[in-house]
Amino acid sequence: MAYTKIHAITATVNKAVDYICNPAKTDEGILISSYGCSPETAAYDFKFALSKTSQSDKNKAYHLIQSFFPGEVSYAEAHRIGVELADRLLEGRYSYVVSTHIDRGHVHNHIIFCAADNINHEKYHDCKKTYYNIRSLSDELCREHELSVITPGEKRGKTYKEWQEGKSGSSWKAQLKADIDEAIKTAATYEDCIELIRAKGYEVKGESFGENAHKFISFRPLDRERFVRGSAKSLGDEYTKERIRERIAEKELVKDKKRVPFPIRKKPFVKDYAKKNLIDTTEDKFAESPGLKHWADIQNLKIAAASYSQAGSIAELEKQIAAKSALAKTARESLVETEHQLKDFGQVLKYAEQYNANRIYHIRYQKSKDKDRYLRQHETELLLHDGAENMLKRLGIDTRNLDVEKLRRDYNALYSKKETLQKTYRSASKEHDALVRKLDNLNQYLEAPQASVANKKIEKKTNPSNFDIKKVYRSEAVAPLRYTLNFCSFWAPFPLCLRFFIHFFITVLIFPSVST
Repeated sequence: MAYTKIHAITATVNKAVDYICNPAKTDEGILISSYGCSPETAAYDFKFALSKTSQSDKNKAYHLIQSFFPGEVSYAEAHRIGVELADRLLEGRYSYVVSTHIDRGHVHNHIIFCAADNINHEKYHDCKKTYYNIRSLSDELCREHELSVITPGEKRGKTYKEWQEGKSGSSWKAQLKADIDEAIKTAATYEDCIELIRAKGYEVKGESFGENAHKFISFRPLDRERFVRGSAKSLGDEYTKERIRERIAEKELVKDKKRVPFPIRKKPFVKDYAKKNLIDTTEDKFAESPGLKHWADIQNLKIAAASYSQAGSIAELEKQIAAKSALAKTARESLVETEHQLKDFGQVLKYAEQYNANRIYHIRYQKSKDKDRYLRQHETELLLHDGAENMLKRLGIDTRNLDVEKLRRDYNALYSKKETLQKTYRSASKEHDALVRKLDNLNQYLEAPQASVANKKIEKKTNPSNFDIKKVYRSEAVAPLRYTLNFCSFWAPFPLCLRFFIHFFITVLIFPSVST
């Protein structure tokens, strides 16, 4: 189980990176990883990336925290999950530093990443959508590592707007205005409107007109202490007592001419029952309600019929499932490989741009007569140049023949391939799940009737009192007695229904073995 939260860093990136890389918290620096930068020069790398963007917001980096349940995960596994989260979230476009802190009772990851990406030089957009994406990715990683996942509760928290309205008291004013509008639409006169407002639970004063009348009408809900005036300042121009009376009068004078549109024939809504799961009719509520059981049986029949009609046959359905499974597996493997290539390619492109942009400072430094003075003036640029050159050499890139534009075109082509593979994988996975659901529905439906028939046979054998009255009466064993009683003149005056019940009881007394 992992809990996530994120906040922006607007000033001191170096202090934040120094804090998360504290050796006392990270097992002497073992649980630290980085991409597109080094922990020592992260502030300079972020500054260079930010200088490339044209967006002017003040966010320099973002600090993401991922906390785990105590005792659920080891230190090394928690660090791997943090790196995987950074890779999936940032897609190899943003520089980041990941560290795992083990000094508390719960293991937690710190991820600091640059606010500007290294490829398109666009800033990260922090909003609800991106935060829910972080939560989704974190939960997905926890499932893959067989960890527990936080299940959202049923109660919903307040939005900022709801909290602000509740604090300022403006929410009940909006409800008051809505109640006044509804009363105006319903009432025929001004007096009726005031009575309707009172009936809705409001205390009203100052509603009369005249020389000695109050200037403003006032309203107070029963659960509040103070009145609110029906003035332009408090509720608006449309809620003064003069305007309320005018609105009721205007309603009588102006009648809306409503055009009756030509009725459009709506297309019948056809449910796709194949997308549904069979209803489990073994619950107690189905046994207690025959009507509900009958409805569920009809729904299950429709689901099974729709699944079979779309599948053709169970053998064909199994072939389709195998084909979609193979396609999804192949697309997933290609996607993972492409993502690794993109991560490496993005790092090369980032350091290539950094090297080209700062190479002029290195050349001037070599030609400078006072190198110490030049170093003090351009220390950041020289550090970025040396760091980029070292990384490119480590990655096996020749710095003498760098073509940044070609690298960018290759990166974009690889990214397009990744998007195509992503669509293929999602589509194949979705179709595979739908086919598996159809097969499960068919198997469950075909097994259910056999089980019910077997249960009925067992019930008939084990319960002697469960017999058919008509079978007893019409059996060959009681045929002579039945015919004798039917044709006997003694029974002629009696109704047929009375004769039937007398015949039945005689049959049970004389021939009890037939009933069993």
